[in-house]
Amino acid sequence: MKPYDVIIVGSGPAGVSAAFPLVEAGLKVLMVDGGELPVENYPQQSFLQSRKLDRQQSDWMLGKDFYALKNSDAVSPKLRVPTYVNVFKDFCARNRIETTNFNALGSLAIGGLSNAWGCGVASLDSSEMQAYPFSLEELAPSYKRVGRRIGISGRNEDDMSAFFGVDNVADEPIAADFLQDYIHNKYLVKRKTSPSVKFGRTRVAVLSQSRDGRTRCEEKGNCLWGCKNNALYSALQDLARLRLFSNFSHLPGFIVQDVRKDGDYFNIISDTQSIELSARKIILAAGTLATTRLAMKLLKLRSGLQILSCPTAAFMLWLPRFLGASCKDSFGLGQYSYTFSIGDGGRTFGSLFSTNGIARSEFIRYMPMPKRYAIDFLRNLMTSCVVGNLFLPGALSKSQCTLHKDGSLTINGVHDSIVKKYMVDSKVILRHFFANLGAYMLPASFKTSAPGSCIHYAASLPMTNNPVIGQTSQWGELKGYPGIYIADGASLCDLPAKSHTLTIMANADRIGTHLANHLINKSF
Repeated sequence: MKPYDVIIVGSGPAGVSAAFPLVEAGLKVLMVDGGELPVENYPQQSFLQSRKLDRQQSDWMLGKDFYALKNSDAVSPKLRVPTYVNVFKDFCARNRIETTNFNALGSLAIGGLSNAWGCGVASLDSSEMQAYPFSLEELAPSYKRVGRRIGISGRNEDDMSAFFGVDNVADEPIAADFLQDYIHNKYLVKRKTSPSVKFGRTRVAVLSQSRDGRTRCEEKGNCLWGCKNNALYSALQDLARLRLFSNFSHLPGFIVQDVRKDGDYFNIISDTQSIELSARKIILAAGTLATTRLAMKLLKLRSGLQILSCPTAAFMLWLPRFLGASCKDSFGLGQYSYTFSIGDGGRTFGSLFSTNGIARSEFIRYMPMPKRYAIDFLRNLMTSCVVGNLFLPGALSKSQCTLHKDGSLTINGVHDSIVKKYMVDSKVILRHFFANLGAYMLPASFKTSAPGSCIHYAASLPMTNNPVIGQTSQWGELKGYPGIYIADGASLCDLPAKSHTLTIMANADRIGTHLANHLINKSF
């Protein structure tokens, strides 16, 4: 078999973003991935209608094999959604990843974690680019290309516009629910009383206008369970576009366990398949955790690498004014977001979500009372509540990576000792901020999570101008193994609290563009 120009390992947001400039340049590209497909068994009506009328609702809420109940102890609600069973299945086992005090998640699915993400998007600003070996101006064209391709909504002249930095490619927001609009309206009147906290619409990779065969969000509340409109961005949509190119190939079911140099080419070796595939260059975009293990194995590096993840927490707010309000369908992902500075730890970030579209059992576990009473309590309270999350900067978490002689990777989760204080301080700030707006944090609802629970992983193989072993060049090329490029979160240089997927995609586009130019010029 004739070698490919480039093999891309992974078909998630990073992989497809790196692929477009290479394929459009006419290069022969192969993409490999784990090959799992999401289970498309989600509500066909709105969430509330389905809960009332769908006699088969247990199939998508619990799963025919009671999947949700079997995973009742999982850290994230997504891990209890039956439609996502193939998204998260066997990732750590097949990639030989073990953990201590760290929640490791990844995907072997076609499209990767974009099958089950929160769709939050943001760009870095100039101050957040200080750790990078290139400027924001160099990354800006990639931000624009990716943003226009995936579809973003939330554009608004509000106090979060500069923080997100994507309004130049975003459409208007999706309608918010009445609870969160109430909080925001109160904020507009009282924001001078809490100048340190900024509050405004969330920017998300969800369509508020139909385009490219995808139907706009209709606010049915099914976001957690699956969107039949394809309004939520998934790398599956980009993969369908890439397949239209004759010089692009996709091989599912090929999980890379090793990469070997053979003269001027690289061979990739699967964990189960006997074939070896060759290419002039390899792009690793398998997700930060899997990519880190492969890179450490290539470099024969046993330790010394760290993975950043954002310390995170969740909480529930009650709006007494709306006690007894009727339940209404609404958009199920982030509607409004906030940010504030915390000590010397940088800026926090968080979003608010409607409780509609989420099973009541997800909230019972956080109630400071027996389950039997929590059910009755929430039945009366849920329609007047919203839930929120909180992220601290990833620099406060430096989890350690160890590669064992058998090729397996252990991640030991570590939070900076000051995280506990910052969480307490953040809780106080949020409690006072929202109380001033008529929304009260329920006692004992503020819960922190173990390292890795954010599913934001980055910076294990950071880019730098003068890389050493365990780092990458400004173009993501792995030091010590020229020809291997890191295009996912592993090559980021830092991890702010804000959503990082758009930055991963923009950097992958930038790396793919550079590599395309390099290969074309070299061939003449």
